[in-house]
Amino acid sequence: MIASLTGVVEHVALDRAVIDVGGVGYLVQATPGTLATLRMGERARLFTTMVVREDSMTLFGFADADERAVFETAQSVSGVGPRIALAVLAVHTPDAVRRAVHTQDVKALTRVPGIGPKVAQRILLELGGKLSAPDAGGVSTGSTTGEAGADQRGQVVEALVSLGYSAKVAEDAVAAALKDSGAPVVTSADVAATLRATLRSMGGRRG
Repeated sequence: MIASLTGVVEHVALDRAVIDVGGVGYLVQATPGTLATLRMGERARLFTTMVVREDSMTLFGFADADERAVFETAQSVSGVGPRIALAVLAVHTPDAVRRAVHTQDVKALTRVPGIGPKVAQRILLELGGKLSAPDAGGVSTGSTTGEAGADQRGQVVEALVSLGYSAKVAEDAVAAALKDSGAPVVTSADVAATLRATLRSMGGRRG
């Protein structure tokens, strides 16, 4: 099993990246939030897990070991594969997932594209006792400061479109998220947090 990769970022797309490790390029599937931390030509480290099927071997990458652990645990739920598990972490931080399970928050999980009420209830039922308790305190939904720098909202919109939302819905949702936070722009440091906050507010709406 490949547990982690450390190398030079060779390519970054909306749902995957290629990490060059000693001349070998590893294709890694990841959440938009994780991908937003990667910069082409720079060194990076991703915690990884490999999902092996009869016709494929897919490597999934995460910003930290906690994300990887939640991803692997989520797949223990009947009917939940790697794509749904990854979608959960595109919308929620690992601790937000723990909080949803701890409080039996069906609505939080149905905000994830591809998860309806029945699947959400199954996840809450089967993950009970498998995830540790959430940290105390609230869940951060992103920076509320307007730091100087170029507006990176286009990255958030592109990530939403890759998840199946229309460009118009994505643009309106990002604008609404910025209005709610009071931030005038999306800085590079805030791309991942803004994406998560926007996905939470959008739920399954794709029209």
